[in-house]
Parts: sequence; C-alpha cells; structure tokens
Amino acid sequence: MYSNMSRSQKVSLWIRQFSYSKVLTKVLYALLGIVLFAALASNVKPDELDIKLLSIAKKTIHSPITIEDKATTEKKRREAAQKVEDQYTYRSEYKQNRIDIVDSVFDAVKEVKEESKGAPSSGGQPQPLSVTEQLDRLKKKLPNDLTKSLTDQGLLALLSASSDQLLAARESAVTAVNNSMSTQIKINETDLAKKQIANELRYADVTGPLKETIISLGQYAVVPNYFYDPVATKERKQLEMSAVDSVYILQGQVIVKEGDTIKREVYDQLKLVGLADNQNALQPFIGLLILIVILLYFVYRQFEGFLKQKHEDKPYVLTYTIIVTITILIMKTISLFQKVEYAGIGYIVPVAMGTMLIKLMIGDRFVFLTSMIFSICGSIMFNEGVTSAFNYSVGIYILLSALSASIFLREKNRRSIILQAGLFISIFNVAVVAALLLLRNGHFSLFEAGLHLLMGAASGLISSVLAMGVLPYLESGLGIVSTMRLMELGSPNHRLLRKILLEAPGTYHHSIMVANLSEAACEAVGANGLLARVGAYYHDIGKTLRPHFFIENQMGIENPHDRLKPELSCDIIISHVTQGVKLLQEHKIPKEIIDIAAEHHGTTLLKYFYYKAIQQDKGKYTEDMFRYPGPKASSKESAIVGIADSVEAAVRSLNAPTPEQIEQLVKGIVTDRLQDGQFSECDLTFKELQIVTRTLCETLNGIFHSRIKYPELSEEKV
Repeated sequence: MYSNMSRSQKVSLWIRQFSYSKVLTKVLYALLGIVLFAALASNVKPDELDIKLLSIAKKTIHSPITIEDKATTEKKRREAAQKVEDQYTYRSEYKQNRIDIVDSVFDAVKEVKEESKGAPSSGGQPQPLSVTEQLDRLKKKLPNDLTKSLTDQGLLALLSASSDQLLAARESAVTAVNNSMSTQIKINETDLAKKQIANELRYADVTGPLKETIISLGQYAVVPNYFYDPVATKERKQLEMSAVDSVYILQGQVIVKEGDTIKREVYDQLKLVGLADNQNALQPFIGLLILIVILLYFVYRQFEGFLKQKHEDKPYVLTYTIIVTITILIMKTISLFQKVEYAGIGYIVPVAMGTMLIKLMIGDRFVFLTSMIFSICGSIMFNEGVTSAFNYSVGIYILLSALSASIFLREKNRRSIILQAGLFISIFNVAVVAALLLLRNGHFSLFEAGLHLLMGAASGLISSVLAMGVLPYLESGLGIVSTMRLMELGSPNHRLLRKILLEAPGTYHHSIMVANLSEAACEAVGANGLLARVGAYYHDIGKTLRPHFFIENQMGIENPHDRLKPELSCDIIISHVTQGVKLLQEHKIPKEIIDIAAEHHGTTLLKYFYYKAIQQDKGKYTEDMFRYPGPKASSKESAIVGIADSVEAAVRSLNAPTPEQIEQLVKGIVTDRLQDGQFSECDLTFKELQIVTRTLCETLNGIFHSRIKYPELSEEKV
C-alpha cells in the first residue's frame, strides 16, 4: 500500500520508525546532553590568574563564589575554646559523709565508756575496764586511717572527758566540719581548709587536751569536695566554639585590591575560592555534568509518562532534541557578543521560539520544563561581567519569556496567531526587563534602559518569525502534524477537499457528517478530535475516481452494481481505500491522515456483496474474498472514524429514525466490529467504547431529530 510513496515521504517514514527505537532514544538523550555541555563548558571554565605569594596584585580580585573560610573559622573557634576556664563539680554528698564520720567517733567513745563499767564478776560486782583496755576497744571501733590521725593521748582525752565536755566537743566538731565542707574545696586548697577549721575549733568551749583532739578530728574530716570535671570542661568549650559564627568569603567580596601585596592570609583565601591555582579546575565541569544529567532525567521522566499516554510512533524525542538544540545554538551564538555589550545582550535571545515550537509540535506539558532548561543555560551563558557562575537577572528574564509562550499562544488554528503571540510576548518582555532594571536599584542611563527594553521587545518578534519559519520544515521532515497544519488541511479551500466537493458531492456531505460524529466521540474519550475531524474529511477521497459507483453520489441514477458481478463490485468498492491512500501520498498529506484513510474500514466484510455472491454460488466464494485488505485501526482516531463512517451510512438509510432505533443500530455496529476483532490493534478500552457509543447516539439524535410538518398553502387565483 505504501510502495508509491515519494522519496521525501519514505525518508520521513524511516526517520519516524528509527526515532521510535529505544536505542535511538537513548542516543538522543546523550546527544542533547553533549550539546548542553559543549555550549556551557566555556562559560563555567574558571579564570586563570597569575598569582604568587608576596607578589603585587595586578588587578582587584573579587570572589566568584560564596564559600566558608574554614581556616579563619577554626582559628576563631580555637581562640574561643582557649578562653574557657576549667569546669569543676561540687560533691555535696561529701559534707554529710564527713559529718557522719565525726559523729561515729563520739558514738564509739560513748559505747566504750558504757563497756568500761564492766560485766558482773563471780561475786556479783562489776569489774571496770582499764584505760588500756578502753583505748584498745576504741581503736577497734574506729577506722585505721582515723586512728593514725588521732594520737593515743587524744583518744584518751575523749575517753576521760565528762559527758558535758564530750557533748560540747561533739557539737563544736560537727559545726566546724559542716561549715568547712559547705564551701568548695579544691585539692590544692585542702591545707588552707584544714587551717581554717583548726582556727575555728580553737575557740571551742572544751579543755585543752580535748580541744587538740577535736582539732585533729576536724582536720581529718576536711577533704576536697570540688573536683575538675573534664566532661563539663569539654562541653563548655564545645558550646563556646559553636557560638562562633562561620566566617564566609562572600560572592563579589574584594579579596585583594590592585597594587596590594598578596600576603599568606590573602593567598589562602584566593586558593580557597579557586583563583590561586588550577588544582580544582575540574570541579566546575563535574558540577555542570551533574546538573545536565539531572535536567535530562527530568526530560526522560516527562517523556516516559507522555509516551505511555500517547501510544504513537511519532518522533517526539527527536523533535524535542532538535528544537532545544536549535534554541541553545542561537543562545550560544548571541552570547559570543557579550564583551561588546554584556549587560543586556541576553535580553535579545529569542528563547520563546523554542517553547512555541515545543507547544505546537509536542504540547503544553513540556513548556515549563523546557523554560527551566533555557533559563539555567542562559544564566550560565550570559555570566560575563558578573562574579558568579549564574547571571540571575538574565535567567529570570529567559524563564518568564519562555513561559509566556504558553500563555499568549492559546489558539493554534492558524499560523498568523504565532505573529500575534510574538507581539504580546514582546510587550511582556518589556515589562519584565523594566522590572529587573528597577529591582537593581542602581543608576542607569536612559540609553542603557532604552537599549535593554528594545532588546526585550525584539526578542518576542524574532521568536515568532523564527517559529513560523522553522515550523513547516519540522512538520514535513519529522512527520508530526501540528494543530495549525491540521487546520490548514481542514480548510474547505484545500484543493483535495474541493475535488471531493465538485466530483463527489454526496461523499463530501457524508464526510462532513462523519467528521462531526468522530470529533465529538474522540473528545469524549480524550483522543485528538481535530485529527479525527480532518481525517474524516479525507477518508473517502478515493471515491472521487469512480464517484457513481457509490450510492451517496448516484442521486437517482441507475446503480451500476446491478449489472456487475459481486466480486467485481467488491474490488471497485475496496479500491477506494487503496486509491485514496495513493492520492493522499501524491499530495504529501501527513501520515496520520493517510493512516485514517487506510484503516477506517480495517478488515471488515462487505456483507452486501458477500451475501449477494453466496446466493449465486455458495461454494465458490469465501468471506476473505470480500474483506477489506486492512490494516486494522492502529489508533483511537482511526477506530472512531471507522465506527462513525459505518454508523452515519446506516442511520442515513433509515426513514425518520427514532432514538431507540439509532441506539440499537449504533450498538449493533460497535458490537459487530468488536466481535470481528477490528479493535485488536488499537488501545480503545471497553469503557471508552461505551462512551463512544453514547456520544454517537447523542450527536445523531441531534441531527435526526423530529421536525414539525408544515401545512401546505393552496394557491388561489386572483
């Protein structure tokens, strides 16, 4: 069927088939990445400066980035940590422990005194303990280290003291220990604390030997209770260090002025920002590569979902790659003139051309992502004269200018709308440039402002002119039919449609009816209604070669099939498909329209002539002899046009059909095609078939509604 294609059509078909392969799709993503990397590599390459330690700066050097000066930050934090004093912990429980020790001494003395009275002897009289025995018993009741601190004379003084003296000594010792241990005593302050408690106990109201004893006991009870805490000290140092703010070298900050000596600290800062040597020369390229991979991943995921919904073998990825590449090359070419007037040359970039073509050729879904890619690339390309890798003003301008294409290019039914959209984009660009100039809050001359605004206005107009010039080549070369192209093909003034109107008026009327039905049904299920309408206009163009062999063009004349054999009639009827496809190919009609013309009958059976044939000779004929050659419908649009074609012809054959008859007829045709396997190669679901059936019934009821019969007026002779 496609053997009669022109050379350009064969090339276009080959491109479409090859571009749909997964291998080429990956190659296209890689190619797009290479284009982006090659266009941006020269703009991220760091400047090479001849800088040496203790040399004289030949020019004022600004920091190209904002980066933390870790060396200075660490130095300040060390200084803050060194100022932190050692942290100590007061052990309050030591006080009660030492008081308990003092109390235990007096309790032991009391116990020994009770025991010194002695146990009853054999004669019934108690035998008191000797002084030596009392001393030994007391030592056994006291800790060894305490007995070493107290002399025997001191212990004997306790044993020989009266109850009142012991009570006074006990209270004095406990009070003195309590007072002393309530203060913070470091290890190196222990001797001073012992002296202080000795001085305090010298005023105790006890006898001389007993006073010396409680002084020794008090000094024994005093121990350090305020210890160095390394954990708390470390935590305090960490706290003070964390309170020190990081020191940053800010983007645009002057590191060294022209004529100044490059000292060690300045040299270290230059190394830190990557200006002193080329040891980090690869980092910008690695960052650029990662950025491009991220952007390509977004593109890949968008196409992954988009192609699943479309189920079409159209070279969308190839189209996207070509459009983005063309736009990037234009941007790169313009960026080469930055040194002439770098402050505003980026405003003339016709970036809206790219998003216009994306919207017209692929759809709105990719406009935002593409605008973001153009914005990032533009902000890197036009970074001459700024201290960072990105020119944010140009980036914002390009983003908004590119996005404006989806706002102002709303209607896509004629090419002149592109020029109109370009005019609105120009006005929008002027507003954006004015806003960016005012946000700078700086002084700029009227000439500079006017030049920037003029560039913004020119960008929109240039974008529309370029889009109008490039679009036809993309459509014909890639075989993707835009909405504008469909509207041109659907114009009644198209020579093929005029051919149908003049040579087969009945077929023309039938095609118009099928177009109305197909468009309504396609839009109901989310298919391309405009494509179905235009395809329906051309689906029966093959009938123009022998119009009188088709009933809608006979208009009361004798039916020529009455004198022909069934198989010959079948060949004539079937030939309108093959001859129509050939005619469309000769006129370079897009493949989508040709597919609808080739597939609208699928492999259905010509029942009328088949039944007529088997009535003549049942054994001679088979169904395969009376079936269309196909192919079956490969898209929703082809399938729906085929259903509408059969439905319109069938309903037109009825006399004043009722809604019930129309519904029964439509359901019967859909069911018959479904059972015949005519939808096996397209992605129509059962639910969508139900929606198509309901929509066709509603549309047909609107067309064939009942009308009032007007009374005839009798003519009277005056």
